[in-house]
Amino acid sequence: MLFLVAALLLLGVVLGTVAHAPLSFTVIAAVVIGVWLTVFAIRERHGRRRGPATD
Repeated sequence: MLFLVAALLLLGVVLGTVAHAPLSFTVIAAVVIGVWLTVFAIRERHGRRRGPATD
């Protein structure tokens, strides 16, 4: 329950910030986050195929 409250609070802060930011900044930030998540997903998928890493 505490996690849900924290997530909703963070969502409210982020949406409040985006509401006051210019549209071009919001779009650029969304694209950067999307690319970052795509790279992360590709790296995770590639890492699972090779097996666990050994240090």
